[in-house]
Amino acid sequence: MTPEQALTAYVLRLGDNALVLGQRMVELVAAHPELEEELANANFALDYIGQARMFYAYAAEREGAGRSEDDMAYLRPEHEFRNLLLVEQANGHFGDTIVRQVLFDLYYQSLLQALANCSDARLAEIAARAGKEVRYHLRHAANWLVRLGDGTDESHARVQQSLRDLWRYTGEMFAADELDAIVQASFDGPNLDAIETDWRRALADIIDEATLTMPEEQSMAKGGKQGIHTEQFGYLLAELQNLPRTYPGATW
Repeated sequence: MTPEQALTAYVLRLGDNALVLGQRMVELVAAHPELEEELANANFALDYIGQARMFYAYAAEREGAGRSEDDMAYLRPEHEFRNLLLVEQANGHFGDTIVRQVLFDLYYQSLLQALANCSDARLAEIAARAGKEVRYHLRHAANWLVRLGDGTDESHARVQQSLRDLWRYTGEMFAADELDAIVQASFDGPNLDAIETDWRRALADIIDEATLTMPEEQSMAKGGKQGIHTEQFGYLLAELQNLPRTYPGATW
């Protein structure tokens, strides 16, 4: 794989992470415990989907095969999506959603900061723009985690269990594959080892403030980066792609 091919695949993968997480958050519209939180969730979902559009449009342009951002989102089969397993996990209860957001956004913020300084100007521009949004997302989710963890006995127990349940999906974020290695070497891309160190330090601070405890280390799930997904991803994708697959070529 050439560096240029690797960068295209890498940008597409970034789009997959943003789209899938955005779709999960769309599922929560009209399901949040407070009106203010409902509006925040809807806006965050739009942010992620907007980021996916930018990544997909750039990947399609680089690919040069005539595909559009819509083709990337709606017309690829399940095994072509290379998103992290963490972002496709079901929403569960409110605490599950908040923990998923904190775990991912801590990683995503550092990743985007590194990409904003990469040698590919277009990717750096997109990353810088997305990073401004994610910083706010993370602050919002972290505040909720502290509120729940340091809240009632029930809310504390629920988010502690959420941490244990989702922890096994965090290792994949820092397991560098061929794309990560090429983008780092050829385009001054992110160093995942350094990002993991920062992620663990920042997460420990949030967990401590929330009076929670770090989960014990466990066997990590993997496969998302290679197109191998959990069972629930198929249902998510079926709902996401239903309209364009039912009415091919439809326009509004």
